[in-house]
Amino acid sequence: MPTLDELRLTRINKLDALRKKGINPYPSKITRSQTIVVARENVGNDVAVVGRITRQRGHGKIVFFDIQDETGQMQVVVKEDVCKKESFQILSFLDIGDFISVQGEVGKTQAGELSVFTHDFQIITKAILPLPDKWHGFTDIEERYRKRYLDTILNADVKERIVLRSKIIDAIRDFLTNRGFLEIETPTLQPIYGGGFAKPFSTHHNELDANFYLRISDEMYLKRLIVGGFEKVFEITKVFRNEGIDHDHNPEFTMFEAQIAYQDYVYGMDIIEEIIEFVAKRSLGATEFTYQNIQMSVKRPWARYTMVDSIEKFVNIKPLSWKTVAESKNAIQKLAIVENKMKTLKTMKTIGECIAFVFEELVEPKLIQPTIIYDYPIEVSPLAKKCDDPRFTQRFEMFAFGSELGNNYSELNDPIDLKKRFMDEKKREKAGFTEAHQTDNDYLEAIEHGFPPTCGIAIGIDRLVMLLTDAKSIKEVIPFPTLRPEV
Repeated sequence: MPTLDELRLTRINKLDALRKKGINPYPSKITRSQTIVVARENVGNDVAVVGRITRQRGHGKIVFFDIQDETGQMQVVVKEDVCKKESFQILSFLDIGDFISVQGEVGKTQAGELSVFTHDFQIITKAILPLPDKWHGFTDIEERYRKRYLDTILNADVKERIVLRSKIIDAIRDFLTNRGFLEIETPTLQPIYGGGFAKPFSTHHNELDANFYLRISDEMYLKRLIVGGFEKVFEITKVFRNEGIDHDHNPEFTMFEAQIAYQDYVYGMDIIEEIIEFVAKRSLGATEFTYQNIQMSVKRPWARYTMVDSIEKFVNIKPLSWKTVAESKNAIQKLAIVENKMKTLKTMKTIGECIAFVFEELVEPKLIQPTIIYDYPIEVSPLAKKCDDPRFTQRFEMFAFGSELGNNYSELNDPIDLKKRFMDEKKREKAGFTEAHQTDNDYLEAIEHGFPPTCGIAIGIDRLVMLLTDAKSIKEVIPFPTLRPEV
């Protein structure tokens, strides 16, 4: 069996031979009148299609190709007595992976297969490397992610997932713009990172001699626009978090964020359900579907629990009975939480942090069906407005398949309260919480000019695409996921 280098050399020799015949194997102008999906509807008519050769068989006076473009695949029949003589003579220089332009009449073979009966063709790209064998040469998962350009050729479901991702994003955008939302662009490079709990990627701007951060969220800038008189703004953008990589985390991911003036988090819960229900109908044609062999439904209304109620339901403990931090930690020590996670518990200084910790470790993985959890402890919600019970905030998150899909809240618009929250975050940072929210004095000054009651909503696009495309890993829904560089 020839090596890859030997196959490459053979193709280079064919490339040289084509050039000696005066044939340009990489022309800039090609002949194309129809896509393959359109050509298949033109039985009895002449067409001009292009595509990559994915299969080749036959020899002598008749040769068969399968070619593929973005819309589909079609057989091409090349007969010596029908095809232009000069073109027929270069058949031996073609290989699987090459791109060709084909002109001919659409008809059916004796076997009944729809085909283009070719009267002329041209090579439009000569491939130097062969395509890997679908079953034996391209099964390594990391290689598939690293060489996504091959993955989409060989695996139709991968390509379809990327197409569906685009439809999902389009549906979100259409839902919002049809309701008067304005799409905005905010800075990727930020002098202060904020809007979430995460470690940032940092960089240095030489001309300004200043450090900047890749945004972990666009929230703080969208809220500045609400201060500036806009009422309904959104952005669908890349955000960056310098954190671990696993089945539902990638350091670079896509986030939808919106800010809506004169609304609160109850409105936010309703519109989040509406958005996701609308997206499912538009992209899948249904609100019920299967995810990892589980029947799922995003049809409104979803189950809703306060964080405390969810802990009582799924863990069977009553966190509101805890009177001190020591009592909280003692109760948590008795729960079935893995040892390495317990290290985080040592850094916590408040009951609220302990409540959130129990929820994240023991409740969140059990939230398989779309569910909304609301009223989060104030200690873990520095940007959210307080509830009537000042221990909790008007914050909610939605979950599915055991993962968070987005973080949302009634925005804290009291600058005095927010400044105190920022100071509390500094204390958490000194206690060892490395993802504490940073103090943003420019934002504080902005809302001192008056920040109306506002609801902020967000959806992690990649996780939503996972849910709607039955993807077990976030890498399956990101065309080019973050991987360790090859040495």
